[in-house]
Amino acid sequence: MRFASWSWGGRHHVGLISPCGSEATPLAVTDAERGALGIIESLARGEPLPTASGARLPVDVITLRSPLPRPLRGLFCVGRNYRAHAAELATTVFASSMPEKDAWPIVFTKLAECVVGPFDSVRLPGAAVSQQIDYESELAVIIGRGGRDIPGSRAMEHVFGYTVVNDVTARDVQMRHQQWDLGKSFDTFCPMGPWIVSADELDGRDTRVRGWVTPAGGQPQLRQDGRTRDLIFDIPTLIETCSRGITLLPGDVIATGTPAGVGMGLNPPQWLRDGDVVRVEIDGIGAIENRFEMAR
Repeated sequence: MRFASWSWGGRHHVGLISPCGSEATPLAVTDAERGALGIIESLARGEPLPTASGARLPVDVITLRSPLPRPLRGLFCVGRNYRAHAAELATTVFASSMPEKDAWPIVFTKLAECVVGPFDSVRLPGAAVSQQIDYESELAVIIGRGGRDIPGSRAMEHVFGYTVVNDVTARDVQMRHQQWDLGKSFDTFCPMGPWIVSADELDGRDTRVRGWVTPAGGQPQLRQDGRTRDLIFDIPTLIETCSRGITLLPGDVIATGTPAGVGMGLNPPQWLRDGDVVRVEIDGIGAIENRFEMAR
């Protein structure tokens, strides 16, 4: 199933998207402002899926929101988790801080408040704040059943589904503070969507992740193209790691890392500018596409 959140008729709705992606069916929920989070939590308690409430609508007439407009807490994010991406960063200012090969996953957070919808604009900060805005195309895992100290051998039982995120990053801020949270968490820096695909319909352990950048007035450029089977730390390992001593909750989000081809890794680096558009597409889920606009 595909779980989505959208606006239509002056209200927020939560419901199901048809397998072809063309129709939306609202469900009877009382907390549509939270997107699919309430459904994930109720299913984790063993409650049935809410019934349909209202007519099916063409997706073209609704405004898709993030399926989790305000995640339960900050997103768990993983850095340098594709070998080719780790290699391209080894030629940048990150070279001096590269960890031992395959030691442990690098895990950081993005504030929940930076999440925006799959087709919303991303706000570029002024030059005094950051001049090095980058994109990162990523598969995100949505936890369905919580737990602590989850063994990797049972981890996939805790997956509710998957969605697409762009882990937008201010690279100069990331380096300036010698940690990643601030440079990852500017307002609007986490486009998410277009919906959540349930784990019974997609195996996130082997799917294709691609990212395009269309410069203002230019043509689309395929910058990133990788498969999640090439993750250094696979999804079960990430769930096991994030749950070590920490209770994962239904609705938690784990962004699994980005393939090679980020702007920082190009020679010379290519930062996002006013009017650029970034599209992230993952096989079996769909695509998000966001215009980057200077704050005015």
